[in-house]
Amino acid sequence: MMMRDLTQVVHHPQVSEQGFASLAVPVYRASTIIFDSAQAYADRKDRGPDGYSYGLHGTPTTKMLEAQLSALEQADHSVILPSGQAAIAILFLTICQAGDEVLIPDNAYPAVRGFCEDYMAPRGIGHRIYDPMIGAGIGDMIGPSTRLIWTESPGSTSMEVGDLPAIAGAARVRGVLTGCDNTWATPLLFKPLTIGIDVAMEALTKYVGGHSDLLLGSLSLRDRSWYERIRSTMRMLGIGVSPEDCALALRGIETMGVRIGHIGRISTDFAHRLQSMPAVAKVLHPALPDCSGHDHWKRDFAGASGVFSIVLEPGCDGALDTALGDLRVFAIGASWGGSRSLIAPMSLDRARTVTPWLHEGRLLRISIGLEDPADLWDDLSRLLTSLVPAGSGG
Repeated sequence: MMMRDLTQVVHHPQVSEQGFASLAVPVYRASTIIFDSAQAYADRKDRGPDGYSYGLHGTPTTKMLEAQLSALEQADHSVILPSGQAAIAILFLTICQAGDEVLIPDNAYPAVRGFCEDYMAPRGIGHRIYDPMIGAGIGDMIGPSTRLIWTESPGSTSMEVGDLPAIAGAARVRGVLTGCDNTWATPLLFKPLTIGIDVAMEALTKYVGGHSDLLLGSLSLRDRSWYERIRSTMRMLGIGVSPEDCALALRGIETMGVRIGHIGRISTDFAHRLQSMPAVAKVLHPALPDCSGHDHWKRDFAGASGVFSIVLEPGCDGALDTALGDLRVFAIGASWGGSRSLIAPMSLDRARTVTPWLHEGRLLRISIGLEDPADLWDDLSRLLTSLVPAGSGG
């Protein structure tokens, strides 16, 4: 039957794919998924969480990213979410109900604490804060209402590396789930599931994306039942992701090994050199022997990534804003992991409730990017030298 023009403009012709092969992953965009028959449409729920029924729940592009993350994490299942924080929130809401509680470390990403305080607590889900270096002692904190122990190692900004195998072991004995924010290390440097953690979370926004131009998160796990429950929560809340962002993440993964290897070497070199620089009171980097949890890092991690912090000497605050404004290579910003190097001025003295922050000086969180290391060092040296008060002799 010859179709009229208005029909032909919305019905695509068949094009042969014979002889075509590409290294690039196709970007499949879809809201509607079509079915071969009325019965197939009626039975669409039988396709389960891994099948295709509606574009919100994934396309082959999404599934490709999930499969690649599962392979890297040594997981059986992965899901993609709109951001790292969304992944954490969905996990917490899937596991915990009113009357339950989650344990979170004192060094966690601040938005995690905010979610517990401002969203979950009003809905009857409690939380308690623990010392990130507690190790097997976490067992003494686990109560009858504890459902999840959240970990972040190294800690956000302060860089402590906890004894995650000990925490996972204590939780497993008591039937409590564990989750880990593994964004700093990525699965290339640390695989939480292999040491007993139940769920690994990655903020794909950072090292996986690698270019500061996408927002995504992921959850990877082995337990089929919890995977299906997470999928169900996502469906009920209408959570989906853009296939274009998934394609960017897939492209970023291809170069992540080279990028992580490079920035890890630079960050470790800088960490050692910065210890003798003016205005620096302490360098917080897991590769340094005096960093809290250094032995855990040596035991469990394959190397370092590009994020670490320096604590400034007291008295540097007066010149800090001006000095940061004079940076030539580093940019001031958060959401690290891209090609540009970043510095973020921070303060942790009010962020701790269990483990007091004892350093008096301001803190600079540094994210090493892909610029020439000599240019980065010149910029950083100039910044720190300018912070030394005149006449101090530093």
